[in-house]
Amino acid sequence: MAKSLLVAYGLWALGGPLGLHHLYLGRDSHALLWMLTLGGFGGAWLWDFWHLPTWVAAANGTEVPTDRAGAVPAFSPLRLAGQVTVGMYFGLVAALGLPWVPTLLAQPLAVGLGVLLVSWVGNQRTEVPSTLAAAFLSSLLLQGRVLALLPVSVAASVAAQRHRRYKPCGTPRPGLPTRLYHLGLACLAFTAPLAYRGLWGAAGVAGTLLSLPRAAIEVLLLPLRASWLLAEALGLSSANPARESGASFRQSSWSKRQQWAYEV
Repeated sequence: MAKSLLVAYGLWALGGPLGLHHLYLGRDSHALLWMLTLGGFGGAWLWDFWHLPTWVAAANGTEVPTDRAGAVPAFSPLRLAGQVTVGMYFGLVAALGLPWVPTLLAQPLAVGLGVLLVSWVGNQRTEVPSTLAAAFLSSLLLQGRVLALLPVSVAASVAAQRHRRYKPCGTPRPGLPTRLYHLGLACLAFTAPLAYRGLWGAAGVAGTLLSLPRAAIEVLLLPLRASWLLAEALGLSSANPARESGASFRQSSWSKRQQWAYEV
């Protein structure tokens, strides 16, 4: 079914930060990237306005064919910057949402997946094992520290750039329900740890709020308790008969040796 440029612009205007226009044009990697970063951290989706005619032509198969067999795509500094940025972003999300997972596992895996997502946007792809291997090796050398996110992301991005290739033409595309299912799973895997951490933090805040009334009562009773202690120290308060009778009973039941030891 032919894609309409007018519909693409409408989806871009209504749901550009969520990548609806990319989903309409079959650019699922780009759509997922926009979903997880809210349109390229809030502003990159605006740049799609000038690229929509080219993307619609490519989706309709009216783009001028070129021989890409064995060709390497041109180096793009913008794509490299996106790989490094998204890789660091995914690494931070893993550090916040998966604190119970070992850092040497969560950090390079998240960074590598972020770099791979940017690498597969559009008509390009890269080798998955090489990118992940670079991320894991660099993270191991830097001992998985949080400050290592930048060098780990740079190493994975350089490896992805070294192995960049064009996607093969004529690859059959799955149906829309299957594509939506895969995108939903990816979004769920990304947002579930953050949602769990958010609920955990909200539960802690709720517990603190519930304890505030008791703390307020304790604060209000402080002057009363202080005055009672002061009166007791000055001998103005009456003694407790039960306490005195209990003390005399205990003293009368002692032996002479125990009383002597107590007096000493």
